[in-house]
Amino acid sequence: MPINWNLAHGTINFLQISLEFDMNRITLEPGKRGGRPCIRGLRITVYDVLSMLSSGMSQQEIQDDFPELTAEDILAVLAYAADREHQVVSLRAQ
Repeated sequence: MPINWNLAHGTINFLQISLEFDMNRITLEPGKRGGRPCIRGLRITVYDVLSMLSSGMSQQEIQDDFPELTAEDILAVLAYAADREHQVVSLRAQ
């Protein structure tokens, strides 16, 4: 079942977001934030954004607190997390 995110510009289906798009926004640098996946080389991790979302913050609230983040960055975080989850499930099934 597709996961949809409603934005001012319409609805985006996460199953249609390509990993290439995500990888352009999600970076891994050994010396930054312990090598954890970050957004566009910033010191904001995927985990940080996922934690904010899971605590009930809206996309707009996150962007208000971190104006350097875009709606596309937050979508990339969700797509990256979904892809990681899919990889873990796939490995367990093998």
